[in-house]
Amino acid sequence: MELYLDSANLKEIEEGFKLGFLDGLTTTPTFMQREGITDIDATIVKLSKMVPVLQIEALGNTAEDVVKEAVRQLNLGLDPKRTVFKIPVSLEGVRACKLLRNEGLMVNVHLVYTLQQAYMAMHAGASYVCPLVGRLQDQGHDALALVEQCVNAVDHYGYDTKIMFSSVRNSEHVRNAINIGVHTITVPLKVLKGLTDNNFTTLGTEQFLSDTRLMTVRVKEAISAINPIVTADTNLKDGIVKMTEFGFGCITVVNADGSVKGVFTDGDLRRLLQKEGEHILGKKLGDIVSNTPISIDANALLNEASGIFKKMSVDNILVTENGRPYGMLDIQDLEKY
Repeated sequence: MELYLDSANLKEIEEGFKLGFLDGLTTTPTFMQREGITDIDATIVKLSKMVPVLQIEALGNTAEDVVKEAVRQLNLGLDPKRTVFKIPVSLEGVRACKLLRNEGLMVNVHLVYTLQQAYMAMHAGASYVCPLVGRLQDQGHDALALVEQCVNAVDHYGYDTKIMFSSVRNSEHVRNAINIGVHTITVPLKVLKGLTDNNFTTLGTEQFLSDTRLMTVRVKEAISAINPIVTADTNLKDGIVKMTEFGFGCITVVNADGSVKGVFTDGDLRRLLQKEGEHILGKKLGDIVSNTPISIDANALLNEASGIFKKMSVDNILVTENGRPYGMLDIQDLEKY
């Protein structure tokens, strides 16, 4: 099934065709008017250089007028092998279709609302026949049945015509088109961009990325550049201030030679205040910490750190390198890196 973009917005068109696999662009005078375009010819020429196949309107009161307009547009420098002329269905329209097809030019007979209209276009040799699904549904008609009838007519009678599913309003329309087996669909960018969206896919992708990070990223690559260190002679009150400045729920307490004395956490603070009262604030941290901190080497993988977080039920792990404090790994670093 061919996939066309339906737009006259240059930014949308540039964005859509960056995908690299769209088959072409359909546009209308109405789209151009909405975008504030005043030089239609210049816009058509510009679009023809941006897309693989361009489908543009060729309008006229008679078949000869339509053919004359198509020839005029070709003379702007359009490639006849990459240009499809869109003609509203009518007796003069299908006659114009036949005249243009006799010259080897491609034609899309559109604004089709009935099987009879589609049949006349097919028999006139239309390259595309284009029922407008959204508009038909707005009027309370069974548009999907019409599209299916058109596809069946092409298959049954062997017409060399592609049925184009148009006036697409949502992703459900795209699913309908695939199920019916249409040959072509033209889709607005907003709908096109949502076709790959699915919450389960998003969750699965995020899980894969997270697990890959755990197996490939080293601890020192994930931690904050801030290394929350205070010396053992720092009193608890100043240590609390430092914890706030560092933005961590803990600080590493080091001896005079830089070796690790221990780690003091906000949980330790709450327990000490509850047990001993505010007078504890004047004590030196070196006299308070006596624990052997939970630590991990800076070159270890995050996978190892994840195991420690789960096993020890902690929020922070001291990171060391050659026995010296290198930084602090927060449990949230596993997700945000």
